[in-house]
Amino acid sequence: MHMSRFRRHPMMIATAAALALAAGGAVTSAAPSPNFPGAPPEVTLTPVAEVGRPVDLAWRTGDPALYIVSQSGTITRVSDAEPAVVLDIEDLTDGGGEQGLLGLAFHTDGTRAYVNFTDNDGNTNVAEFAVDAAGVFDRESLRTVLFVEQPYANHNGGDLAFGPDGMLYVGLGDGGDGGDPERRGQNLAELLGKMLRIDPTTPSGDLGYTIPADNPFVGTEGARGEIWAIGLRNPWRYSFDPETGDLWIADVGQGSIEEINVAPATDGVDAARGSNFGWSAFEGSHPFNDDVTADNHSAPIFEYDHGGGRCSISGGVRARGEGAGPLTGWYVYSDYCTGEVMAIAPSGEGTGITVNPEAAVLGNAGESVSAVASGPDGGVYVLTFGDAVYRLDPAA
Repeated sequence: MHMSRFRRHPMMIATAAALALAAGGAVTSAAPSPNFPGAPPEVTLTPVAEVGRPVDLAWRTGDPALYIVSQSGTITRVSDAEPAVVLDIEDLTDGGGEQGLLGLAFHTDGTRAYVNFTDNDGNTNVAEFAVDAAGVFDRESLRTVLFVEQPYANHNGGDLAFGPDGMLYVGLGDGGDGGDPERRGQNLAELLGKMLRIDPTTPSGDLGYTIPADNPFVGTEGARGEIWAIGLRNPWRYSFDPETGDLWIADVGQGSIEEINVAPATDGVDAARGSNFGWSAFEGSHPFNDDVTADNHSAPIFEYDHGGGRCSISGGVRARGEGAGPLTGWYVYSDYCTGEVMAIAPSGEGTGITVNPEAAVLGNAGESVSAVASGPDGGVYVLTFGDAVYRLDPAA
């Protein structure tokens, strides 16, 4: 049973693809199926930084630097200058297993940043920091925005993302152990197993944030107003498509299925508000706990099984912008166990988005991949637990 998102796996045997990438060579997938929308692009992995156990990468408007999050509790600013640690909270967190400093998002004004970390008791904290013009975080400005008690050490989620609406989206796993033992995923009275939507900039009453009045369960008896979507097991990484506003969620599976969900934004109206992604009535599109029901289950747009040594999805971005190059429009992700870098090419829009049932394997990082993220110009980056950060560049 897959219990730990960050458990250590035996080093995968280096494939020809991994060796080629390590040498800077290009690797492509096998021939795509006839109905695949275009041939997969040829790419190479270019090393851009070496940071201890990187788990997330973020950037702020008007700043070309990459801000790389280390699970141990530091954030490193990587630019043309010497890399510099701009935040150190190693004393506030224990960066092991599935815990530690896990996520970072900058407010659109660039003067504030929000981090997601588990404290020394294992509980989730979303905190705000002031950031100066040089990109240095003011440690003394720390303000706790959201605190969530965690019942187990795993399935903490950890990602943060600002949406096109200016709200902060906070993905929380079901709280852990395995199989959703307390059935939190479908429980509207629980924040765990949900995607939350809050305004972190304005405290309200006893809360360090404001609950938007248009959240789907505001006013629903017994429901938490912070909830935007339900039925998630461990949304380790998610991201907004900067062109369409769609939210792509890579949700780590239990023991058999890894899934990618899409919450579409259509005609400026969020068509997915209040979505139910199914856990733990479903793992992907497959029934799981038969004592749990998931009303109006929104099935994943894509899923894969654990064949070939795959075990845990590491999402994921819809590549957009000048830096995306030939990857433009593709959704790029990886698998933690195999290190494969994969992509699917969506077609359609809104609730009509579809993808080919076969993914293109772009190559292999040769080590455990923790995340795939985008940079300031839309370039796609691959973060590994070999302490390496790579950029996907067009093959020569």
